[in-house]
Amino acid sequence: MSKVAVGLSGGVDSSVTAGILHRQGYEVEGVTLWLMKGKGQCCSEGMVDAADICEQLGINHHIVDSRDLFQKYIVDYLVTGYESGVTPLPCSQCNRMVKFGPMLQWAKEELGIDKIATGHYAKIRHNEETGRYELLQAVDRNKDQSYFLYDLTQEMLAGTLFPLGEYTKDYTRQIAEEMELSTAKKPESQDLCLIEAHGSMKTFLDKYIDQKEGDIIDLDGKVLGKHTGIHHYTIGQRKGLGIAASEPLYVVKLDNVMNRVIVSTRDRAGKDGCTVNRMNWISIAPITAPIRATVKVRYRSQAVPVNVVPLDNGRLKLAFDEPQFGITPGQAAVLYEGEKVLGGGIIENEIAG
Repeated sequence: MSKVAVGLSGGVDSSVTAGILHRQGYEVEGVTLWLMKGKGQCCSEGMVDAADICEQLGINHHIVDSRDLFQKYIVDYLVTGYESGVTPLPCSQCNRMVKFGPMLQWAKEELGIDKIATGHYAKIRHNEETGRYELLQAVDRNKDQSYFLYDLTQEMLAGTLFPLGEYTKDYTRQIAEEMELSTAKKPESQDLCLIEAHGSMKTFLDKYIDQKEGDIIDLDGKVLGKHTGIHHYTIGQRKGLGIAASEPLYVVKLDNVMNRVIVSTRDRAGKDGCTVNRMNWISIAPITAPIRATVKVRYRSQAVPVNVVPLDNGRLKLAFDEPQFGITPGQAAVLYEGEKVLGGGIIENEIAG
């Protein structure tokens, strides 16, 4: 009988993942990562719900203390990023450094299991010609989470199952109800676990970063108002600026050196491209010549055509076919070829349009 360790957050997706694999005949072990104290899907409440699912399915439940990893790779990473005027993307970092890698290692060392599974909506396929494992978008494009998984390694893909990659969210709910799982009607988690635990990202960051008042200016340098800390703002933000204007204004840059928030109208905010560092080529080998692809610069953004040009030290220059709005240093740029994730990295600088 094949064995698999299933990451259980206490939500319906991971619960159904465990249920499906159990029903298929796998010997399932439930694993919940203890990331931080307090409320939230992946913390105290989630642990209780995950334990309930394991009891329902008649499988073992293990809690792994991952708080030190979470503090180092997520909390400290976020605080350092926001202090420097960028908007970090914690989820892809968490998947690689806190969840998949450590959980796969723990399962091998503690349980003698070389396969893990999660409730992510994505697919994995082995390419016989290249010998590489490829990350693909899920069937349910509205729930597809491949954007957050671009930073996984070949070893992680080889050791991971994504049973929900072929399902829609509605069908997952239907399976949960058919199995009479206790999480079947549990509401969807809408926020980052840090936001769920602290109420808002602002509240979380204010615990670590001192509020420092500065100017809100337009692209011409005119002072329009005051801010209470650049870490309260992100590129593309429109609401909550606290300034009056004849037309909507958007945050287009965070200047941590001068402690300024820079805003403009949307028509002046488009960017022709950006540079990207910390590239991880997940489904293909690193490129040595320019290629065409599509790119998503935010999770909910549409994939748009782009010219991809390799630079020094594994960096890239992305040149969009059309100027793009909301290019945010610290966020991920993820490259696709159809449904296949080619790779991704962190946006470092925008190229002005």
